[in-house]
Amino acid sequence: MTDIQIGGAKRARRAYSFDEVAIAPSRRTRDPQEVSTTWTIDAYRFALPFIAAPMDSIVSPTSAQTLNDLGMLAALNLEGLWGRYADPSALLEEIKQLPEINVTSRMQEIYAAAPVDPDLVTHRVMQMKQAGVTVAVSVSPQRTADLAPRAATAGADIILIRGTTVSAEHVSGAGEPLNLKEFIHQLDVPVIVGGCATYQAALHLMRTGAAGVLVGFGGGSSMTTSDVLGVRVPMASAVADVAAARRDYLDESGGRYVHVVADGSMGQSGDIVRAFACGADAAMLGSVLARATDAPGGGAHWGAEAWHGQLPRGQRNVLTQVGTFAEVLNGPSTHAAGAMNIAGALRKAMATTGYSDLKEFQRVEMVVTA
Repeated sequence: MTDIQIGGAKRARRAYSFDEVAIAPSRRTRDPQEVSTTWTIDAYRFALPFIAAPMDSIVSPTSAQTLNDLGMLAALNLEGLWGRYADPSALLEEIKQLPEINVTSRMQEIYAAAPVDPDLVTHRVMQMKQAGVTVAVSVSPQRTADLAPRAATAGADIILIRGTTVSAEHVSGAGEPLNLKEFIHQLDVPVIVGGCATYQAALHLMRTGAAGVLVGFGGGSSMTTSDVLGVRVPMASAVADVAAARRDYLDESGGRYVHVVADGSMGQSGDIVRAFACGADAAMLGSVLARATDAPGGGAHWGAEAWHGQLPRGQRNVLTQVGTFAEVLNGPSTHAAGAMNIAGALRKAMATTGYSDLKEFQRVEMVVTA
Protein backbone atom coordinates (compact mmCIF):
# COMPACT_ATOMS: atom_id res chain seq x y z
CA MET A 1 0.00 0.00 0.00
CA THR A 2 1.06 3.56 -0.65
CA ASP A 3 2.30 5.48 2.36
CA ILE A 4 0.65 8.80 3.14
CA GLN A 5 2.46 11.71 4.77
CA ILE A 6 0.58 12.70 7.95
CA GLY A 7 3.15 15.34 8.86
CA GLY A 8 6.87 15.91 8.86
CA ALA A 9 7.63 13.13 11.32
CA LYS A 10 4.97 10.52 10.59
CA ARG A 11 3.82 8.47 7.65
CA ALA A 12 0.89 6.05 7.52
CA ARG A 13 -0.58 3.62 5.05
CA ARG A 14 -4.10 3.82 3.65
CA ALA A 15 -6.40 1.12 5.00
CA TYR A 16 -10.01 0.31 4.14
CA SER A 17 -13.10 -0.61 6.12
CA PHE A 18 -15.82 -2.91 4.78
CA ASP A 19 -18.03 0.00 3.72
CA GLU A 20 -15.20 1.40 1.57
CA VAL A 21 -14.90 -1.67 -0.66
CA ALA A 22 -17.30 -3.68 -2.78
CA ILE A 23 -17.46 -6.85 -4.83
CA ALA A 24 -17.35 -6.55 -8.60
CA PRO A 25 -19.70 -8.70 -10.74
CA SER A 26 -18.00 -11.20 -13.05
CA ARG A 27 -18.79 -12.65 -16.44
CA ARG A 28 -20.26 -15.80 -14.89
CA THR A 29 -23.27 -16.33 -12.63
CA ARG A 30 -24.77 -19.49 -11.18
CA ASP A 31 -27.85 -20.75 -9.36
CA PRO A 32 -27.73 -19.94 -5.59
CA GLN A 33 -28.89 -23.50 -4.87
CA GLU A 34 -25.61 -24.74 -6.34
CA VAL A 35 -23.47 -22.69 -3.95
CA SER A 36 -21.87 -24.26 -0.87
CA THR A 37 -21.29 -22.31 2.35
CA THR A 38 -19.84 -25.31 4.18
CA TRP A 39 -16.96 -24.61 6.54
CA THR A 40 -14.64 -27.29 7.98
CA ILE A 41 -12.11 -26.66 10.73
CA ASP A 42 -10.09 -29.57 12.07
CA ALA A 43 -12.55 -32.49 12.40
CA TYR A 44 -15.65 -30.30 12.59
CA ARG A 45 -17.88 -29.47 9.66
CA PHE A 46 -20.60 -26.79 9.63
CA ALA A 47 -23.23 -25.91 7.06
CA LEU A 48 -22.65 -22.21 7.72
CA PRO A 49 -19.26 -20.45 8.09
CA PHE A 50 -20.30 -18.44 11.14
CA ILE A 51 -19.33 -18.39 14.82
CA ALA A 52 -21.64 -16.77 17.35
CA ALA A 53 -19.46 -14.35 19.31
CA PRO A 54 -18.79 -15.31 22.96
CA MET A 55 -21.02 -12.62 24.43
CA ASP A 56 -23.61 -13.13 27.15
CA SER A 57 -26.15 -11.27 25.03
CA ILE A 58 -25.88 -13.95 22.31
CA VAL A 59 -24.62 -17.29 23.61
CA SER A 60 -26.07 -19.30 26.48
CA PRO A 61 -26.04 -23.10 26.75
CA THR A 62 -29.57 -23.08 25.28
CA SER A 63 -28.90 -20.67 22.40
CA ALA A 64 -25.68 -22.54 21.58
CA GLN A 65 -27.77 -25.65 20.94
CA THR A 66 -30.24 -23.68 18.80
CA LEU A 67 -27.47 -22.17 16.68
CA ASN A 68 -25.69 -25.51 16.39
CA ASP A 69 -28.90 -27.09 15.14
CA LEU A 70 -29.06 -24.32 12.52
CA GLY A 71 -25.65 -25.33 11.21
CA MET A 72 -23.17 -22.97 12.87
CA LEU A 73 -20.78 -22.84 15.79
CA ALA A 74 -21.50 -20.87 18.98
CA ALA A 75 -18.85 -19.99 21.58
CA LEU A 76 -19.75 -19.61 25.26
CA ASN A 77 -17.75 -17.09 27.29
CA LEU A 78 -16.59 -19.04 30.34
CA GLU A 79 -15.85 -15.78 32.18
CA GLY A 80 -19.28 -14.32 31.52
CA LEU A 81 -22.50 -14.62 33.48
CA TRP A 82 -22.88 -18.32 32.68
CA GLY A 83 -19.54 -19.05 34.35
CA ARG A 84 -20.43 -16.97 37.43
CA TYR A 85 -24.12 -17.56 38.20
CA ALA A 86 -26.16 -20.75 38.27
CA ASP A 87 -29.11 -18.92 36.71
CA PRO A 88 -28.33 -15.43 35.34
CA SER A 89 -31.75 -14.96 33.69
CA ALA A 90 -32.81 -12.14 36.04
CA LEU A 91 -29.47 -10.38 35.56
CA LEU A 92 -29.78 -10.55 31.79
CA GLU A 93 -33.17 -8.90 32.03
CA GLU A 94 -31.82 -6.26 34.44
CA ILE A 95 -28.98 -5.35 32.10
CA LYS A 96 -31.44 -4.94 29.26
CA GLN A 97 -33.58 -2.56 31.33
CA LEU A 98 -30.76 -0.47 32.84
CA PRO A 99 -30.91 3.27 32.06
CA GLU A 100 -27.99 4.62 30.05
CA ILE A 101 -26.82 6.86 32.88
CA ASN A 102 -25.63 4.01 35.12
CA VAL A 103 -25.43 0.98 32.83
CA THR A 104 -21.62 0.66 32.90
CA SER A 105 -21.22 0.93 36.68
CA ARG A 106 -24.03 -1.52 37.35
CA MET A 107 -22.65 -4.03 34.86
CA GLN A 108 -19.27 -3.80 36.58
CA GLU A 109 -20.99 -4.56 39.89
CA ILE A 110 -22.89 -7.55 38.47
CA TYR A 111 -19.79 -9.20 37.02
CA ALA A 112 -17.59 -8.40 40.02
CA ALA A 113 -20.11 -9.69 42.57
CA ALA A 114 -19.56 -13.32 41.59
CA PRO A 115 -16.12 -14.57 40.53
CA VAL A 116 -15.76 -17.18 37.82
CA ASP A 117 -16.62 -20.55 39.38
CA PRO A 118 -14.38 -23.36 38.03
CA ASP A 119 -16.93 -26.01 38.99
CA LEU A 120 -19.67 -24.11 37.17
CA VAL A 121 -17.39 -23.83 34.14
CA THR A 122 -17.06 -27.61 34.11
CA HIS A 123 -20.81 -27.98 34.49
CA ARG A 124 -21.53 -25.64 31.55
CA VAL A 125 -19.21 -27.53 29.23
CA MET A 126 -20.70 -30.88 30.24
CA GLN A 127 -24.23 -29.44 29.90
CA MET A 128 -23.55 -28.41 26.31
CA LYS A 129 -21.77 -31.67 25.55
CA GLN A 130 -24.75 -33.69 26.77
CA ALA A 131 -27.01 -31.64 24.48
CA GLY A 132 -25.05 -33.01 21.53
CA VAL A 133 -23.57 -29.73 20.27
CA THR A 134 -20.06 -29.04 19.08
CA VAL A 135 -18.81 -27.30 22.22
CA ALA A 136 -16.81 -24.13 21.69
CA VAL A 137 -15.80 -22.00 24.67
CA SER A 138 -13.92 -18.74 24.98
CA VAL A 139 -11.41 -17.58 27.58
CA SER A 140 -9.37 -14.42 27.94
CA PRO A 141 -5.57 -14.63 27.70
CA GLN A 142 -5.38 -13.88 31.44
CA ARG A 143 -7.51 -16.89 32.40
CA THR A 144 -6.36 -19.30 29.69
CA ALA A 145 -3.92 -21.28 31.85
CA ASP A 146 -6.50 -22.20 34.50
CA LEU A 147 -9.77 -22.38 32.54
CA ALA A 148 -8.82 -23.82 29.13
CA PRO A 149 -7.44 -27.18 30.42
CA ARG A 150 -10.49 -27.58 32.66
CA ALA A 151 -12.81 -26.96 29.71
CA ALA A 152 -10.90 -29.39 27.50
CA THR A 153 -11.04 -32.08 30.17
CA ALA A 154 -14.80 -31.54 30.55
CA GLY A 155 -15.31 -32.14 26.83
CA ALA A 156 -14.87 -28.83 24.97
CA ASP A 157 -14.28 -29.46 21.27
CA ILE A 158 -12.85 -26.06 20.29
CA ILE A 159 -11.27 -23.39 22.50
CA LEU A 160 -11.06 -19.71 21.66
CA ILE A 161 -8.46 -17.51 23.33
CA ARG A 162 -10.00 -14.13 22.63
CA GLY A 163 -8.99 -10.68 23.73
CA THR A 164 -9.00 -7.15 22.39
CA THR A 165 -5.58 -8.00 21.05
CA VAL A 166 -3.58 -11.20 21.53
CA SER A 167 0.09 -11.61 20.73
CA ALA A 168 2.41 -14.58 20.57
CA GLU A 169 4.96 -12.59 22.52
CA HIS A 170 3.65 -10.72 25.58
CA VAL A 171 6.24 -8.77 27.56
CA SER A 172 5.55 -8.58 31.29
CA GLY A 173 7.48 -7.78 34.41
CA ALA A 174 4.75 -9.23 36.63
CA GLY A 175 5.37 -12.96 36.54
CA GLU A 176 5.84 -15.46 33.75
CA PRO A 177 3.64 -14.72 30.72
CA LEU A 178 1.66 -17.42 28.94
CA ASN A 179 3.75 -19.28 26.38
CA LEU A 180 1.07 -19.54 23.72
CA LYS A 181 2.92 -21.99 21.49
CA GLU A 182 3.71 -24.36 24.33
CA PHE A 183 0.20 -24.10 25.73
CA ILE A 184 -1.57 -24.81 22.43
CA HIS A 185 0.53 -27.90 21.86
CA GLN A 186 -0.40 -29.20 25.32
CA LEU A 187 -4.13 -28.94 24.61
CA ASP A 188 -5.65 -31.84 22.72
CA VAL A 189 -8.27 -29.64 21.01
CA PRO A 190 -8.06 -27.08 18.20
CA VAL A 191 -7.50 -23.52 19.37
CA ILE A 192 -8.63 -20.31 17.67
CA VAL A 193 -6.75 -17.27 18.93
CA GLY A 194 -6.98 -13.50 18.50
CA GLY A 195 -7.63 -10.76 17.85
CA CYS A 196 -4.96 -9.42 15.64
CA ALA A 197 -5.04 -6.99 12.76
CA THR A 198 -1.69 -7.05 10.97
CA TYR A 199 0.27 -9.43 8.77
CA GLN A 200 3.18 -9.83 11.19
CA ALA A 201 1.03 -10.36 14.29
CA ALA A 202 -1.06 -12.97 12.45
CA LEU A 203 2.02 -14.80 11.21
CA HIS A 204 3.37 -15.05 14.77
CA LEU A 205 0.03 -16.42 16.01
CA MET A 206 -0.08 -18.98 13.20
CA ARG A 207 3.36 -20.20 14.21
CA THR A 208 2.04 -21.07 17.68
CA GLY A 209 0.03 -23.93 16.21
CA ALA A 210 -3.38 -22.25 16.32
CA ALA A 211 -6.06 -23.76 14.11
CA GLY A 212 -7.52 -20.33 13.44
CA VAL A 213 -6.79 -16.65 13.94
CA LEU A 214 -9.38 -14.02 14.86
CA VAL A 215 -9.04 -10.76 12.93
CA GLY A 216 -10.29 -7.62 14.64
CA PHE A 217 -9.39 -4.91 17.07
CA GLY A 218 -12.03 -2.68 18.56
CA GLY A 219 -14.31 -2.65 15.54
CA GLY A 220 -17.50 -4.15 16.93
CA SER A 221 -20.67 -2.17 17.52
CA SER A 222 -20.50 -2.87 21.27
CA MET A 223 -16.89 -1.71 21.59
CA THR A 224 -15.46 1.78 22.11
CA THR A 225 -11.81 0.75 21.94
CA SER A 226 -11.07 3.34 19.27
CA ASP A 227 -12.52 6.10 21.45
CA VAL A 228 -10.76 4.95 24.63
CA LEU A 229 -7.38 3.76 23.34
CA GLY A 230 -7.21 5.34 19.90
CA VAL A 231 -6.49 1.93 18.38
CA ARG A 232 -8.39 0.65 15.35
CA VAL A 233 -7.57 -1.07 12.08
CA PRO A 234 -10.16 -0.95 9.28
CA MET A 235 -11.39 -4.49 8.79
CA ALA A 236 -11.18 -4.94 5.01
CA SER A 237 -7.45 -4.25 5.07
CA ALA A 238 -6.97 -6.25 8.28
CA VAL A 239 -8.64 -9.38 6.87
CA ALA A 240 -6.73 -9.09 3.60
CA ASP A 241 -3.42 -8.69 5.46
CA VAL A 242 -4.06 -11.72 7.66
CA ALA A 243 -5.15 -13.73 4.61
CA ALA A 244 -1.75 -12.89 3.08
CA ALA A 245 -0.09 -14.20 6.24
CA ARG A 246 -2.13 -17.41 5.91
CA ARG A 247 -0.87 -17.86 2.34
CA ASP A 248 2.76 -17.29 3.30
CA TYR A 249 2.51 -19.50 6.38
CA LEU A 250 1.04 -22.26 4.21
CA ASP A 251 4.28 -22.21 2.18
CA GLU A 252 6.50 -21.77 5.24
CA SER A 253 4.94 -24.70 7.11
CA GLY A 254 4.80 -27.05 4.16
CA GLY A 255 1.02 -27.07 3.82
CA ARG A 256 -0.49 -26.26 7.22
CA TYR A 257 -3.67 -24.22 6.71
CA VAL A 258 -4.74 -21.78 9.42
CA HIS A 259 -8.29 -20.42 9.24
CA VAL A 260 -8.89 -16.68 9.14
CA VAL A 261 -11.96 -15.61 11.15
CA ALA A 262 -13.22 -12.04 10.71
CA ASP A 263 -14.30 -10.69 14.10
CA GLY A 264 -15.98 -7.29 14.18
CA SER A 265 -17.51 -4.49 12.08
CA MET A 266 -20.06 -6.78 10.43
CA GLY A 267 -23.44 -5.32 11.31
CA GLN A 268 -25.14 -6.23 8.02
CA SER A 269 -25.07 -9.12 5.59
CA GLY A 270 -23.14 -7.04 3.05
CA ASP A 271 -20.30 -6.58 5.54
CA ILE A 272 -20.18 -10.33 6.12
CA VAL A 273 -20.02 -10.98 2.38
CA ARG A 274 -17.16 -8.51 1.98
CA ALA A 275 -15.26 -10.20 4.83
CA PHE A 276 -15.23 -13.48 2.89
CA ALA A 277 -14.28 -11.67 -0.30
CA CYS A 278 -11.29 -10.14 1.52
CA GLY A 279 -10.10 -13.63 2.46
CA ALA A 280 -11.92 -14.81 5.59
CA ASP A 281 -12.76 -18.50 6.04
CA ALA A 282 -15.40 -17.77 8.68
CA ALA A 283 -17.08 -14.79 10.34
CA MET A 284 -17.70 -14.23 14.03
CA LEU A 285 -21.09 -12.59 14.43
CA GLY A 286 -22.19 -10.29 17.22
CA SER A 287 -24.84 -7.61 16.71
CA VAL A 288 -26.41 -9.48 13.78
CA LEU A 289 -27.37 -12.34 16.11
CA ALA A 290 -28.14 -10.07 19.08
CA ARG A 291 -31.13 -8.78 17.10
CA ALA A 292 -32.75 -12.22 17.25
CA THR A 293 -35.87 -12.59 19.38
CA ASP A 294 -34.47 -15.76 20.97
CA ALA A 295 -31.08 -14.24 21.87
CA PRO A 296 -30.38 -14.31 25.65
CA GLY A 297 -29.97 -10.53 25.80
CA GLY A 298 -33.49 -9.90 24.53
CA GLY A 299 -32.22 -7.30 22.06
CA ALA A 300 -29.60 -5.80 24.37
CA HIS A 301 -26.03 -6.37 23.25
CA TRP A 302 -22.68 -6.03 25.04
CA GLY A 303 -19.27 -7.63 25.19
CA ALA A 304 -16.71 -8.31 27.91
CA GLU A 305 -15.08 -4.93 27.32
CA ALA A 306 -18.25 -3.20 28.58
CA TRP A 307 -17.82 -4.47 32.15
CA HIS A 308 -14.04 -4.26 32.49
CA GLY A 309 -13.28 -3.32 36.07
CA GLN A 310 -10.65 -0.64 35.43
CA LEU A 311 -11.05 0.59 31.84
CA PRO A 312 -14.37 -0.18 30.15
CA ARG A 313 -14.06 -0.07 26.37
CA GLY A 314 -17.54 -1.03 25.35
CA GLN A 315 -21.18 -0.28 25.82
CA ARG A 316 -24.54 -1.93 26.07
CA ASN A 317 -26.63 -1.28 22.98
CA VAL A 318 -30.35 -1.97 22.77
CA LEU A 319 -31.09 -3.18 19.26
CA THR A 320 -34.31 -3.60 17.30
CA GLN A 321 -35.24 -7.28 17.22
CA VAL A 322 -36.03 -8.56 13.75
CA GLY A 323 -36.79 -12.28 14.02
CA THR A 324 -35.65 -15.62 15.39
CA PHE A 325 -32.15 -17.01 15.02
CA ALA A 326 -33.51 -19.18 12.19
CA GLU A 327 -34.91 -16.14 10.38
CA VAL A 328 -31.78 -14.05 10.92
CA LEU A 329 -29.66 -16.83 9.46
CA ASN A 330 -31.88 -18.37 6.80
CA GLY A 331 -34.88 -16.07 6.34
CA PRO A 332 -37.34 -15.38 5.01
CA SER A 333 -36.38 -11.73 5.43
CA THR A 334 -38.87 -8.98 6.14
CA HIS A 335 -36.18 -6.27 6.10
CA ALA A 336 -34.25 -4.80 3.18
CA ALA A 337 -31.23 -3.60 5.17
CA GLY A 338 -29.23 -6.82 5.54
CA ALA A 339 -30.42 -7.82 9.01
CA MET A 340 -32.04 -11.15 8.07
CA ASN A 341 -31.28 -14.18 5.88
CA ILE A 342 -27.58 -13.49 6.07
CA ALA A 343 -26.72 -16.98 4.80
CA GLY A 344 -29.00 -16.36 1.83
CA ALA A 345 -27.24 -13.07 1.14
CA LEU A 346 -23.86 -14.81 1.16
CA ARG A 347 -25.11 -17.49 -1.23
CA LYS A 348 -26.65 -14.87 -3.52
CA ALA A 349 -23.42 -12.85 -3.63
CA MET A 350 -21.38 -15.97 -4.43
CA ALA A 351 -23.86 -17.00 -7.12
CA THR A 352 -23.98 -13.51 -8.64
CA THR A 353 -20.20 -13.54 -9.06
CA GLY A 354 -20.08 -17.14 -10.28
CA TYR A 355 -18.34 -18.89 -7.39
CA SER A 356 -19.42 -22.26 -6.02
CA ASP A 357 -17.67 -22.36 -2.62
CA LEU A 358 -16.08 -20.04 -0.10
CA LYS A 359 -12.48 -20.81 -1.02
CA GLU A 360 -13.18 -19.87 -4.63
CA PHE A 361 -15.06 -16.76 -3.53
CA GLN A 362 -11.91 -15.42 -1.84
CA ARG A 363 -10.60 -14.78 -5.38
CA VAL A 364 -13.47 -12.47 -6.34
CA GLU A 365 -12.55 -9.08 -7.80
CA MET A 366 -13.05 -6.13 -5.48
CA VAL A 367 -13.18 -2.38 -6.00
CA VAL A 368 -12.51 0.57 -3.71
CA THR A 369 -15.58 2.79 -3.39
CA ALA A 370 -14.35 5.42 -0.91
